[in-house]
Amino acid sequence: MTKIPFIHTYDFEYGIAEPQSRLVSRITADNPGPFTYTGTGVYIVGTKDVAIIDPGPITPAHTKALDQALAGKTLTHILLTHHHADHSPMAAPLAKKHGCNVYGCPPQDEAVDGASIKLDAGDDLGFAPDIVIKDGDVFTGADWTLETVHTPGHTSNHMCFALRQENTLFSGDHIMGWATSVVIPPGGHMGDYLASLRKVERQNYDIIRPTHGPAITEVAPYIQAYIAHRLEREEQVFRALKDEHITIMDIVAHIYTNIDKRLYPAAAMSVWSHLIHLCENGRAECAGNMNLAGHYSSAL
Repeated sequence: MTKIPFIHTYDFEYGIAEPQSRLVSRITADNPGPFTYTGTGVYIVGTKDVAIIDPGPITPAHTKALDQALAGKTLTHILLTHHHADHSPMAAPLAKKHGCNVYGCPPQDEAVDGASIKLDAGDDLGFAPDIVIKDGDVFTGADWTLETVHTPGHTSNHMCFALRQENTLFSGDHIMGWATSVVIPPGGHMGDYLASLRKVERQNYDIIRPTHGPAITEVAPYIQAYIAHRLEREEQVFRALKDEHITIMDIVAHIYTNIDKRLYPAAAMSVWSHLIHLCENGRAECAGNMNLAGHYSSAL
């Protein structure tokens, strides 16, 4: 497998807004875990009138950190990459407190059919943006300009945000600094995900700031490794089918031999997304419904 140059060590401190650049600071929320790494990275963009990207979970410590970071500033925009519960719950109470709007894409129909698998970082079922956004929308402050970049794959409604002044992409869960991103059917789609990675690659950003993990400064080789890893993983799944591993959890146990078993649910989602992609491309087939409980086989 292609080795992705993950960054597993970086300095941060909970509870404070840490400067990342002239226009960007970051608060790391106190929700570390196997799906969130050190916790949700909440970005504050601007110096006086500011935007927040992915305000994170609702906890007393995180609420206090946000209040301290926003003292003396005017919060004008709350921007959401997507609606997972480690990203969006703080959005509504923060918007009410500061009198601003929440911008994002509404959740799509992403109910998981035929599954008992549950991810720790599940959906924020109550999320609803005040303003629905689309690819290419532009938001501005006194010293910043953010443009939306639609990147379906992890979820169908995933958005990244590009900061023009610093040629920086806030990548949410589309690209992470510490691990690969899970693609979650039926809303998430592996074909869309690969296309979105190539879309970001073409933009030639100088830096990527994920919601989980440290900044990525060697952008081109990182994205290329991300794409290569996904394509190689798909070939692993296909070879597992050829070896008559026919269920998703059987394939997970067969090919994910070196990961924490707490991540097996996420691995199952990725295998499922690869199987759907293989079926769409005529390389695999499913007996019955193409869901988590399906029986899959090679079509070649």
